[in-house]
Amino acid sequence: MHAMLIVNPHATSTTERRRDLLTHALAGEVSLRVEHTHGRGHAAELAAKAADEGFDLVVVHGGDGTVNEVTNGLLAGGIRPAGPILAIVPGGSTNVFARAVGIDPDPTAATEQILEALTSGREPRTVSVGRAGRRYFTFNAGIGLDADVVRRVEETRAAGKKISNLLHLRHALAAYRDHEKSTGPLVVTLPGDDPIPGCHLAFVSNVNPWTYLSGRPIRTNPQTSPDGGLGVFVARSLALPTVARTVGQLIRSKPGHSPHGRQLVRTDDVAWVRVAAPNGPTGVQADGDYLGEFDEVEFVSIPRALRVLV
Repeated sequence: MHAMLIVNPHATSTTERRRDLLTHALAGEVSLRVEHTHGRGHAAELAAKAADEGFDLVVVHGGDGTVNEVTNGLLAGGIRPAGPILAIVPGGSTNVFARAVGIDPDPTAATEQILEALTSGREPRTVSVGRAGRRYFTFNAGIGLDADVVRRVEETRAAGKKISNLLHLRHALAAYRDHEKSTGPLVVTLPGDDPIPGCHLAFVSNVNPWTYLSGRPIRTNPQTSPDGGLGVFVARSLALPTVARTVGQLIRSKPGHSPHGRQLVRTDDVAWVRVAAPNGPTGVQADGDYLGEFDEVEFVSIPRALRVLV
């Protein structure tokens, strides 16, 4: 088996020693090429090259952003049933997609999981992904307030400042304060339904949970899974009472419990959802990566898009 190991050496929880151990462990089971990323977009280039050159397996060691890039690289030429299998050794702070598909969040345990799957010949799990416009996403995308938060975090990171949960919270509060002047009402259209005007926030999930807050899972769409379609979570109001009630429900959420309220629109397992911004271009994010501003974006479920070794 020919495998490429793509490593983000700057990922949150990776170390040189851990990377060396991973390399030696994999090299004992497969013919291995090791590549280190050197900047934004490089992981996608490497993964696309692996797919074009007929590699059997692509192992990515990094966080959610690196996994997203590798996914986009693997799918750059379209869905390839015989394309490389994806394996993930978590190296970020959250590792949402890896955990959602059944990969141990501990890098050492995840490495053992990969080795056991290789030696036993276990079949990979075939999962769906989402697509926001032309960009694939593995766990979550959104338009409006959450994209504004992502933009602010990226600007802070680009300025060389350290990113933390507290900083995310500060940016979220600032984006909430400014949302009425930065984001006009959105129009959301779901399959088979009339357009829903007057929306202010739209999350689209491919997995559950789609993120974690200090280790606590946040479940907007508990019935969503990478085996099915997309989960949609829309807020028709961002008034303080609505936000406070919804945040409380999300923080206290348990498996199977869905947030609810008169100002929320929530549905699971949809093939697509279209969101328009009639008042002007609005920010869009995918897997925590800011994509820019758009007048309209269609989020689409891509079934059976990836084979993942778990």
